[in-house]
Amino acid sequence: MSTIIEQAAAQLLEAEKNRQPVSPLTETYPNFSTEDAYAVQQQVKAWKLEANGRIIGRKIGLTSQAMQNALGVHEPDFGSLYEEMLLPEGSAVPYEQFLQPKVEAELAFIMKKDIKGPGVHFQDVLQATSYVVPAFEIIDSRVRDWKIRIEDTIADNASSGALVLGSRGMYVDEVNLRLVGLVLERNGQVVDTAAGAAVLGHPAAAVAWLCNKLSQFGEGLQEGDIILSGSFTKAYEAKPGDVYAAHFNQIGTVQVGFEPK
Repeated sequence: MSTIIEQAAAQLLEAEKNRQPVSPLTETYPNFSTEDAYAVQQQVKAWKLEANGRIIGRKIGLTSQAMQNALGVHEPDFGSLYEEMLLPEGSAVPYEQFLQPKVEAELAFIMKKDIKGPGVHFQDVLQATSYVVPAFEIIDSRVRDWKIRIEDTIADNASSGALVLGSRGMYVDEVNLRLVGLVLERNGQVVDTAAGAAVLGHPAAAVAWLCNKLSQFGEGLQEGDIILSGSFTKAYEAKPGDVYAAHFNQIGTVQVGFEPK
């Protein structure tokens, strides 16, 4: 493994531990590629697993055309979800737990069996899914001021921070996920609306992409995994005292708050 990969991975781990963001890796390391970025992510994952960390699932980022256009990319990215990232639904989260948090409303797929690419279709994903639940991903960046390129966010575990799952879900054969509507509220006021089709045309299509991408690393999804399938809307900044609620018609509601200072 190159020294650059280990140095970048160590920088990100240190930033996460000390809550002190770092300069963009793409500035620190010239010619830092997406392959380098995934290698950094894999190294951080290996160190966390060595330290008795436990992966409970995966997250998919950059699923909207707008976000892909903003970063000049043509496909999503992914990261790992760790046990300590799962927060109780409806609780008030200590704001200081994060560096620069934003919230994304999405659907979480709970897998009922293993599934591995290549060649996975969204129908295969639906057949392998037990149920879906409303979710918030709290994204966060260890890179200063969110000054990120695609390589920076990939290396930084796809800018993941935490997740909150709703207490009620629905079997996937009881709802058309493409047509599921979202109403997103901040402090009781509607800030956005969207439908499932905003996520690569169908949220299960995002999970299929993930399965096929993971196959390049010799990995797949496992029974019981939680998969965050991608945000229905843009990410919204979270400030101390904010309370966000995401209402998914037919499926349910999820809420998360941030403690006031």
